[in-house]
Amino acid sequence: MKIGMLTSGGDCQSLNASMRGVAKTLYNNLKDVEIIGFHEGYKGLMYGEYHTMEPKDFSGILTQGGTIIGTSRQPFKLMGTPDANGMDKVEAMKKTYKKLGLECLVILGGNGTHKTANLLSEQGLNVVTLPKTIDNDIWGTDITFGFQSAVDIATSAIDCIHTTAASHGRVFIVEVMGHKVGWLTLHAGVAGGADIILLPEIPYDIDKVVKAIQKRTEEGKRFSILAVAEGAISKEDAALSKKELKKKRAKTQYPSISYEVGAEIEKRTGQEVRVTIPGHTQRGGGPCPYDRVISTRFGSAAAELILNKEYGYMVGMKNGEIVKVPLGEVAGKLKMVEPDSSFIHEIKNLGISFGD
Repeated sequence: MKIGMLTSGGDCQSLNASMRGVAKTLYNNLKDVEIIGFHEGYKGLMYGEYHTMEPKDFSGILTQGGTIIGTSRQPFKLMGTPDANGMDKVEAMKKTYKKLGLECLVILGGNGTHKTANLLSEQGLNVVTLPKTIDNDIWGTDITFGFQSAVDIATSAIDCIHTTAASHGRVFIVEVMGHKVGWLTLHAGVAGGADIILLPEIPYDIDKVVKAIQKRTEEGKRFSILAVAEGAISKEDAALSKKELKKKRAKTQYPSISYEVGAEIEKRTGQEVRVTIPGHTQRGGGPCPYDRVISTRFGSAAAELILNKEYGYMVGMKNGEIVKVPLGEVAGKLKMVEPDSSFIHEIKNLGISFGD
């Protein structure tokens, strides 16, 4: 049996651990299996850039971050657009798949990756996917690998800010990754003891953000910490059309939303504000133990689908149990934080402000 494997989109912790789970399960259950690793995601599948992987390639990578076969971003919206040489990308991927005589293509990636995976499945290729993203926003699974490792790093950043914020009596903003969804910011903000958490799903009122800070000052608290998602948005901006918002942001003087929020806080309170951006450190380093465990389970379950010739599914997790989710149900959907959820209600009861 010949299996193709690729990692697509932004890298994260546990990609290697997940591939290891797939490979070890296949090697353990089949006498004759060949795994082809495509270089840099869908790009390798398009241009026939790959190598045959050996069992030794999957040894010692459980704790290793990144991806041993490389990755790249290939936007789904451009899949129907020929490349610079006029090549049909989808047809090229199908051609490589058939030329190599693959039984199945194992794809590890996030939302955009799953759109393309579903497209290939609809085009007749045997596909099995695994949910990778630090954003935890893939539909059909309670958890994605990479998420908990990123939460740990973002939380550590907030933890480190506490001492300097307390020492100087300043307002600190820690900007956490997450353009469209706020799971990472929400978890890190709660775990790190942030006083204010701003998420893309809950548009904020800057007056209420300032009021929350002033309330802390009146209570004798010398500092405040905000966990702000990079996709956080004000109520005023949320009311704009996409075209209007894009035009407004093109004129902004601020490098990110955190600096805009910080400038407003300084202007209205007179307090010093500092912004810290952990950035790509949230994607880096080795996977935490939790991610190593779920990645191993995801990988093993994906291999089992292949052994049973069950294709067109993403491996996910619901209530602690592995599930298989049809790719058609996953593609094009986002799992977002629900503003009216019990989670948000419980955190608000603590006195933490979401600026709404």
